[in-house]
Amino acid sequence: MPRSPETIDLLLTRRSAKALTMVEPGPNEEELRTILTAGARVPDHGKLAPWRFIIFRGEARAAFGAELARIHAAAQPGATAEQTGFEANRLTRAPVVVAVISRVTPGIKIPEWEQVLSAGAACQNMLVAATALGFGAQWLTEWYAFDPQVNALLGLKENEKVAGFIYLGSESVAKDERPRPVLADITSEWRPGS
Repeated sequence: MPRSPETIDLLLTRRSAKALTMVEPGPNEEELRTILTAGARVPDHGKLAPWRFIIFRGEARAAFGAELARIHAAAQPGATAEQTGFEANRLTRAPVVVAVISRVTPGIKIPEWEQVLSAGAACQNMLVAATALGFGAQWLTEWYAFDPQVNALLGLKENEKVAGFIYLGSESVAKDERPRPVLADITSEWRPGS
């Protein structure tokens, strides 16, 4: 198999963009299909496809945000108008948002943990694909990823959870680097008798 230094460079330098700083344009139909296809190319023991995607773009982002604001206001009666407004605009922070839904099939030979990890890998592949296409991308799991009313709004079944919301758009500011772990601090080598 041929080497791909560009891929290694991308993996070693990839950095999440902040949803708050994303602007138009977002990925077009073909680019989004490429990002989703990359998400679906992850390890998947048993060929279960233990994930699915829900796309938010255009007016759907504001409509979903209005529901988030309503749910938040009911749960937080003391919320200010500014806080409720922020909730209403959550998904409009980026041109396109994709909810990655983890769906576990219990009681089969493929461990549930592997199925959940596959959904996480789908999120990561989408981030890498978006970056490779020149877009900013951020994987977020804020309160609405864990709220039962939001789950119902998304039509999640009992065996499903939000793995994350992937925000996609163009970058308006340079990404800042953050400290990374020292490889020697997180790596060990197993040896017999150790």
